[in-house]
Amino acid sequence: MFKNLRYTDKTLLFSTLVLFILGLIMVFSASNVTAYMSRQTSPYHYFLNQALFISVGLLIITPIIWKFKLKVIGKLAILGSIVCAVLLVYLLVSSKVQAQNNALSWIDLGFFSLQPSEFVKIFTILSLAVYYDDRKKELNRLNPLIFPIVLCVGIFVLIALEPDLGTAIIYACIVGAIFMSVPMAKKYRIRFSFLILGIVALIGIMLASGSVTKLLNERQASRLTGFSNPCSKLLTTGNQVCNGYIAINNGGLTGVGIGKSTQKYLYLPEPYTDFIYDIIIEELGVIVGIIILLLYIVVLYRILAIGRESDSNTGAIICYGVAIYIFLHIAVNLTGILGLVPLTGVPLPFMSYGGSFTLCLIIALAAVQKVAIENKKSR
Repeated sequence: MFKNLRYTDKTLLFSTLVLFILGLIMVFSASNVTAYMSRQTSPYHYFLNQALFISVGLLIITPIIWKFKLKVIGKLAILGSIVCAVLLVYLLVSSKVQAQNNALSWIDLGFFSLQPSEFVKIFTILSLAVYYDDRKKELNRLNPLIFPIVLCVGIFVLIALEPDLGTAIIYACIVGAIFMSVPMAKKYRIRFSFLILGIVALIGIMLASGSVTKLLNERQASRLTGFSNPCSKLLTTGNQVCNGYIAINNGGLTGVGIGKSTQKYLYLPEPYTDFIYDIIIEELGVIVGIIILLLYIVVLYRILAIGRESDSNTGAIICYGVAIYIFLHIAVNLTGILGLVPLTGVPLPFMSYGGSFTLCLIIALAAVQKVAIENKKSR
């Protein structure tokens, strides 16, 4: 690991470490009240779990990824995608058997809750990168071009049927962005561009007509239709977003001080997950919130720069896929908590608590750094 460390992108490495450390501090601050008062457990419960996830990712998973070549990582990811697809089918069957109203997205392993839909996003990025690079001379034919996309559509359907609309949309956007970035014949690019525009238009019409809500459970349908003007629905669908507004208003420019949030006292149900940015603003202020956004920009810029410098299509596609993956999580989370789009339960990168998402994020960043390592070694 230490041998490869000198070849990594230092700006990206420093920025991600700062974000992980700040996120870990804020997970403790945002979760201790809920852990003690609602879960009747140690105030350090979520903090220690998150620290364990980050440690496993950085000290165990990252060195393993750095030991293999990108081609090998991608081929292992194909196997991982197949396993995730099987687990998604299992979750779908289990949810039907148990007749649950809410989405069933996790498999409880006792020591860890596994979310296959989260891992499949990263495995898909790595798999598509290797597939399209291996077949770059065959992409003037339709069948090799769309074969993996057909499989991805199947995975998208499984995620949507959980139903987990937020994850399904992000997965579709990642796959679509990667597909449109690969070299293909001009006639196919034009056709697929029109197809994507048509799908977006169809979804817009379905949203406007209310048809989409028929595919969702009651809770998700209410989120989709009732996200605007949340404080007028304080006792129902607008409770979380409106309390998030209060947290932001409390914080002002400099915040009320670390650990001194009032909204984490059960006003926000799980302030250490989707709404952790509101707690950050309340305790540390808008200035720190802006610094976090600037760090996000640095991270995304460096990932794209590494992709542009890559000597292979595999490395470039991995970087572009990871960049869109992180960007979509940031955009969907922040617009959701600001009431600009419906809440979809999407975690905020580096900040939100969660084992599956944290490990997936570290896998993605480790793969990007592997691209940087191979770039520098090849020179």
